[in-house]
Amino acid sequence: MKYTFPKDITDAMRSCILSIFWPKEQIIDFFRNTSCTERDLACVKNYKEENLHRAKIVDLVFQSLRSRDDGGLGQFRAMLSSLKDWDEFDPYYFKNLRKLDEAEALRCISHLKQVQEIRDARAKEIRRQQELARASQANRISLQDLDNQFIQLYNDNEISSQQRGYKLETLLQRLAKYAGLNVSDSFKITGEQIDGSIKFDGENYLVEAKWHDRLIASDALYHFAHKIEGKMYGRGFFISINGFSTDSVNALILGKSIKTILIDGGDLSFVFGGNMSLKEMLDIKVRAAQTQGLIYFDAISHRSKH
Repeated sequence: MKYTFPKDITDAMRSCILSIFWPKEQIIDFFRNTSCTERDLACVKNYKEENLHRAKIVDLVFQSLRSRDDGGLGQFRAMLSSLKDWDEFDPYYFKNLRKLDEAEALRCISHLKQVQEIRDARAKEIRRQQELARASQANRISLQDLDNQFIQLYNDNEISSQQRGYKLETLLQRLAKYAGLNVSDSFKITGEQIDGSIKFDGENYLVEAKWHDRLIASDALYHFAHKIEGKMYGRGFFISINGFSTDSVNALILGKSIKTILIDGGDLSFVFGGNMSLKEMLDIKVRAAQTQGLIYFDAISHRSKH
């Protein structure tokens, strides 16, 4: 069973969304602005023809996000970040038409903050202990800062997916350094562009990171696997924020390309959020690939069971 974003927080976010936005179009735009893909929103594409109620739209999109391989963790966290600090109340719907009540909206936002603070108490304590352990380092990297930057990538709608990919690459390098792993900057071999490499558990892994709105398909995975095969004892981590198509994963396994390990946005959200160290996440995935032949293993659920 994959990780599911806490129900008490999603229930509070649902109330906030319905108390802040009246037009159905604005609700859907809010989802788009927190990096929900067209695949995530396909369930409400015909909301006008189907005469879906506002609450039904929210419920369907939440359900769609939960069905993702990564549980929609990145999108849910981006929504949480936006809603808990929301201060824009359209006067047309709040004052002119009186469809919405600002006092009720503020109450919902306050409740969401309280739920989030309680839920995050343990994670914050873990993060505080991690920061204290690194306090003696001269160039200490703050996991909180990295997490904020990661969430901002989901919320920043002014940049393209390619630009998000470049920023993600830099952020991943900083995360690896925070975890005490040796990393390289991106480099180029004749005919190939590599995002970089990480030395983990005595082995060098090539790394490629993508931020596409769609699921990563077979051609991109095959291309990366081909790069890996051309290196001595080649291994690699392929990172796709929005996950991988089932066909592409199955095809890679059938092709016996078990040297490529797949990581998605949910895995990274758990690490940036302080719920699991990068080393622990990589160790779980590498072990699953080595012992079970699983290149796209759910490290979050595995961690939750132990």
